[in-house]
Amino acid sequence: MSPLWLAVGTLTALRAPAPARVDRRTAGMAMVLAPLAGGLVAAPAVGLVLAGRWLDAQPLLVAALAVAATALASRGLHLDGLADTTDGLAASYDRQRALAVMRRGDTGPAGLAALGLVLLVQVAALAAVLARPDAAVAVLVAVVTGRSVLSLACARGVPAARGEGLGATVAGSVPPVAAAAVAAATAGLAAAVVSPWWHGAAAVVAGYAAAGWLLSRCLRRLGGVTGDVLGGCVELAVTAGLVVLAVA
Repeated sequence: MSPLWLAVGTLTALRAPAPARVDRRTAGMAMVLAPLAGGLVAAPAVGLVLAGRWLDAQPLLVAALAVAATALASRGLHLDGLADTTDGLAASYDRQRALAVMRRGDTGPAGLAALGLVLLVQVAALAAVLARPDAAVAVLVAVVTGRSVLSLACARGVPAARGEGLGATVAGSVPPVAAAAVAAATAGLAAAVVSPWWHGAAAVVAGYAAAGWLLSRCLRRLGGVTGDVLGGCVELAVTAGLVVLAVA
């Protein structure tokens, strides 16, 4: 159970038993199980969407509350990572300086702008998604997709940008076959619960494409991944998934 407890304890605000051990195999399995943690994170948002539809509440208000609930359910971990990653990429083309900026606890103008824009797009897209009859499962698909991309970002061959921290623990810990299986399972689940099926599949593909773009940029600029980069990948994947579901 160590991988499950590690995934839940790291990716959600829930208290989980301490893992019996934390090694690379455990870390890799935890990233494979990240979508399960994503389901727990999505639960409050799904509940708010269902309640909002039952009460016929304003879509914008429901969307804002649902996005806030998702952030609280993950302790804002991934939003913080998105802000720090943006600050690092905007700071300098020098790798060491960019990593130093990312390690600081403050958030700069670039990070604040990224947070504001991503949250604005998430709320606007979710407000549009609420018009769908399958709005609740659509929210679940977007949030789970965001956690599914962690197996891609931690696939074998993806190096860590530095030798310590969360990124160093999980980087390269997921076998490529397992990462591909997570992607296929997420797309299959989305196609099964979203109608028409290709809306769900397209949302997952868009989420992976957005995360893959950020991952490739960080590999070029930073030389690998950090915990902040992983958080940024999660938030971009969620945002892209919601946008596709809203437009579709």
